[in-house]
Amino acid sequence: MPDPDLSHLSALVVNCTLKPSPEPSNTGALTANAVAIMRAHGVAVDEVRAVDHVIPPGVDTDMTEHGAERDDWPAIQARVMAADILIVATPIWLGEKSSVCTRVIERLYGYSGELNAKGQWAYYGRVGGVVVTGNEDGIKHVAMNVLYSLQHLGYVIPPQADCGWIGEAGPGPSYADPGSGGPENEFTRRNTTFMTWNLMHLASLLKAAGGVPAHGNQVSAWNAGTRFDHPNPEYR
Repeated sequence: MPDPDLSHLSALVVNCTLKPSPEPSNTGALTANAVAIMRAHGVAVDEVRAVDHVIPPGVDTDMTEHGAERDDWPAIQARVMAADILIVATPIWLGEKSSVCTRVIERLYGYSGELNAKGQWAYYGRVGGVVVTGNEDGIKHVAMNVLYSLQHLGYVIPPQADCGWIGEAGPGPSYADPGSGGPENEFTRRNTTFMTWNLMHLASLLKAAGGVPAHGNQVSAWNAGTRFDHPNPEYR
């Protein structure tokens, strides 16, 4: 079958490495495979290395209103909202996502109370995925955490929405190091490819459908008293 036209889609990749630019990032090296697939099919891909920006901790929209001297997150958030696809990429440290990734998720949460034009939570109609790298166990644990967070905020998570690579436990080569075997690993290559295509397919379906149907999930309607067939409407 012919390749689908996906040029109407946009994606944002947020790399949560601890390494500032221009230091090479193993997480970025793995994510580059997903980026290449998307760009090859016309998807407009934007990329952010979060550690290169001043992102204060907090769960509000602009932390300068809470004493921070500078906050780059509002500008990054505008790029989040412009994207149909969000890929959060993170290394594993001590079995968990990076501290930078935790901060990114927290700042995404700061906008989760806003509504879209249909009265749904603001992130509805977008899809999310995760890329994980490291040389210790924890890919599934980190993916579980990040994907739960994204769906809780309102993102739709397609099948096989994660991929990752870990080397031998303990000090050793990382994904992009010579001889690591990471770029050649069949399991990682397959999962990265499947994840990328599933993200694109679902984002395209959602966009064609005008997002998630706006019935039974409109915050504005619920606040106005609509209960969407809840069996106990008298309890308000």
